[in-house]
Amino acid sequence: MHSYDVRVWSIRSRASKSAPFQLRWKVGGQVHQAPFLTKTLADARRAQLVTATTSGEAFDVETGLPVSELRLLNRTSWYTHARDHVAMKWPTAAAKHRASIAESLTIATLALCPNGKGRPDPELLRRALYQWAFNAGRHDATPPDAEAQALAWLEKNAPAVIDLDSAQKMRAVLDELARKKDGKPAAPNTVRRRRAVLSNCLRLAVEKELLPSNPLSRVHWEMPKAVEELDERSVATPSQAAALLKAVREQGTRGEHLEAFFGCMYYAAMRPEEVSVLSKAQCTLPETGWGRVELSGARPQVGSGWTDDGKPYEERGLKHRARRTVRRVPIPPVLVTLLRDHIEQFGTDDDGRLFRAVRNGPVRSQEYGAVWKEARRKALTPAQVASPLAFIPYDLRHACVSFWLRSGVSLAETARRAGQSIAVLQRYYAKVLDGEEDRMNELIDQGFAEQGRNDRPAP
Repeated sequence: MHSYDVRVWSIRSRASKSAPFQLRWKVGGQVHQAPFLTKTLADARRAQLVTATTSGEAFDVETGLPVSELRLLNRTSWYTHARDHVAMKWPTAAAKHRASIAESLTIATLALCPNGKGRPDPELLRRALYQWAFNAGRHDATPPDAEAQALAWLEKNAPAVIDLDSAQKMRAVLDELARKKDGKPAAPNTVRRRRAVLSNCLRLAVEKELLPSNPLSRVHWEMPKAVEELDERSVATPSQAAALLKAVREQGTRGEHLEAFFGCMYYAAMRPEEVSVLSKAQCTLPETGWGRVELSGARPQVGSGWTDDGKPYEERGLKHRARRTVRRVPIPPVLVTLLRDHIEQFGTDDDGRLFRAVRNGPVRSQEYGAVWKEARRKALTPAQVASPLAFIPYDLRHACVSFWLRSGVSLAETARRAGQSIAVLQRYYAKVLDGEEDRMNELIDQGFAEQGRNDRPAP
């Protein structure tokens, strides 16, 4: 407990040859004292305490020390603090975020620990940190001998948290977070995510009074500029998208099964993890005309070590939405037909899901990614294959949103259907929107002209 109620008394003499001078002070009603051999030493210590009080610093009631001094005496290691941070975040963090925290803290810890003789192999240290130290689900398990020895070295050699109160050290850590394992620059969004994890961990250290402030705030470090606009070269036209879906279908039974999977991404702007959990009950598929899908969840793929149930995926709500939110998306007749044909040919899984892997379970990115790669090779020219055009399946979603905007669907409705905010839509699809400026201006001119005719007095 801390208190600002501090009183420092004058030095007094004692009948003691070993420590004839005594300094006494009171913190929050509790008296503390310190003996000194000379009055000069006692006066110097008294001056330190008085300076702390006049500067408005809190004192610890139990020890009587200013908080700044108590912090210096606390030698909690970075390794211990980072493990505690992981354990605190684990219960409420999504599986992917758990893995992201572990990755970021692994890189930071490797950068902070000393090099030289006795340091274990870098890959062993990385594995021990990522899979064991920073995986709270395994904190009660016993790691293999090699990993256990590496963790023991880390416990002994990791710096104290208070020693990280250095802008120079933080710059070195940030530089490591900005690189991939091969030394090449990491993607800007990856760097931002890693820095955020480090900053959160340091903020917890401030909360625990292990640090006076977050040292990252003192580092003038240029964050890599993130690409926040859609690369229009990746957007497929409707004819190109149709050709790609046809090339998917022509890859045997597996391709036939995935045609509607990719169709959901192109015609309804669904994310792969949303398509993965789509069930028959969520679909309204009339024999003619438009249908509808009601999206209420997602199943992102992640390693089994990061989920609570040990499965390689996590069932969760829609991205950036409350758990029970439902997103209703009208779907055009072409997708209605694709889904009706898919259900007729393949039926559904035991739980009503439309799409499943070859050996049952959710369709994994490795599986549909391989089919997509082959479809691009078959449907596109060599020059297009070498370009960013529909390079990954997720580009189908971007193509869908771009097509909606160019067709005149309002920003608000496009954002609602795609499950994005209007702000993100405006920022990411800025070039698409810029391309529609002339057409929108013509519509406004037309509106003015019609209003002018209506305002004219009757002859």
